[in-house]
Amino acid sequence: MRAVHWWPVLWTGVWGGLMALERRAFLQAMVSRPLVAATVTGLINNDVQAGLYVGLVFELLHLGGASLGGAQADHETLPAVAGAALAADMGETWGRDSTPAMWALGVLLAAPTGLLGRWLEKRLDERARKYFGRAQAAAVEGTLTQASRQNLRAMWPQFVLYGLLCAAAALAGPWVALVEHRFPLSLLRGLGRAYPAMAAVAAATAVHGSHARGRYVVAALSAGAVSAAVFVAWYGGHPP
Repeated sequence: MRAVHWWPVLWTGVWGGLMALERRAFLQAMVSRPLVAATVTGLINNDVQAGLYVGLVFELLHLGGASLGGAQADHETLPAVAGAALAADMGETWGRDSTPAMWALGVLLAAPTGLLGRWLEKRLDERARKYFGRAQAAAVEGTLTQASRQNLRAMWPQFVLYGLLCAAAALAGPWVALVEHRFPLSLLRGLGRAYPAMAAVAAATAVHGSHARGRYVVAALSAGAVSAAVFVAWYGGHPP
């Protein structure tokens, strides 16, 4: 087992915090979408494949999600970054690339953080309202510097809290790897084979919210292609 590498943990936290801000507070150029955010997380943690495959599941799972009026969708960026960091660091712990079993574990363990992220976002939105009022008052008075400061005061908790959660996921990778290392081979194989099923379920979830013609055929073909790619990689020498 390798020692914890602190720089990837730190940069995962920075990246996760920036993605939380990009999702709602600034830019909003779709960089915080699960597939992109998770793939970059994998790059930071020396395992792009883990980021790509974990991000793929969360991208499909949250593809139809949208915050409309008072209804707020689950946070899609937090579980993608956390799951990718967790899976990548599990493999890094043993000095090798992550496996389908690790991707499945990353998805399963990180998925509930979507609910946590939504709850936390609601609390932070409530906090930000008072700064919005202050910024409006400062703008009316012509003190634009003071108005911009209110914006920064409203945003920094998002960066810090989501960054800490993502860093914690990266830090937990080696410990989860120790537990996974004790799993019986049959369970590891089951987790490895469960990953394509997760991708298929996520594709079905995505297509459920779509109204495109032929959507079920596209979903079936996409899920089949993902499953085939993973099985070929696994049986081609990829351990469970």
